[in-house]
Amino acid sequence: MSGATPMADSGLNFDRVGVWFNDPSNWWGSDGLIAHLREHIVYTAAIVVVAMLIALPVGLLIGHTGRGVFLVVGLANGLRAVPTLGLVVLLVVWLEPKIHITTEIPYLVNRGAMPYLVVVVIALVVLALPPILTNTYAGVQNVDPAARDAARGMGMTERQVITRVELPCALPLIMSGIRSATLQVIATLTVAAYVPFVGGLGIYIRNALGSYTDPVYGYTGMVAGGIVVAALAVLADGLLAAVQRLVVSPGLSGRYATRQARPGGTTDSVAEAQLADA
Repeated sequence: MSGATPMADSGLNFDRVGVWFNDPSNWWGSDGLIAHLREHIVYTAAIVVVAMLIALPVGLLIGHTGRGVFLVVGLANGLRAVPTLGLVVLLVVWLEPKIHITTEIPYLVNRGAMPYLVVVVIALVVLALPPILTNTYAGVQNVDPAARDAARGMGMTERQVITRVELPCALPLIMSGIRSATLQVIATLTVAAYVPFVGGLGIYIRNALGSYTDPVYGYTGMVAGGIVVAALAVLADGLLAAVQRLVVSPGLSGRYATRQARPGGTTDSVAEAQLADA
């Protein structure tokens, strides 16, 4: 039928996706799901760590001094507008020939892949910077000025004010920015598969475009890869939420707030009870 779509021709249905997941040959080996999932996780972690090393100091400094706010807003908005795939292609053409790194990392980076991986990391660091940078700056700016004055009155240096007062108080917003950046990187890292020698879960999407009916890399594999990316994003967000719960002061999170019973048997926080009395 002339109006049939490639997806219809492939006979895609969720039963076939289940069969794909139940086939051990799709999971194991150098080109299996476990290998590509491991690559996706390691690449994501490396990109987010690099973005944090750049954005956290800059955001803390600008939030503390109040200088360069216009630069933060303009830079963040500008980086958000950069098309990631276009930037990857540009860097592959312009920067990759200038990188002469031949390091090989077993099970993660094959020989000759490092220059292309560096290009992907740079492009996705650009994507991860805005949420971490803006949230760090906003978190420091929202710190109560009285807390800063009290810290200086106790004899703290400006560095101690940043590390012992502003950073702990800004952690809820900072962690929110890190979580947002991580989810964006996990989703967008699929473009890495369009770069030679670089893997990740995006390989299932890339290969499906060339062979719709292939039992491993066709539309069935594309849907399976998409499901794994979504599951990985949910799991990563849950883990980071648990980390946030551990590192953020209970006084800021309010999770240990004293509870007060109401006559009807329900409970409420002291603050809410005071508001009700007012």
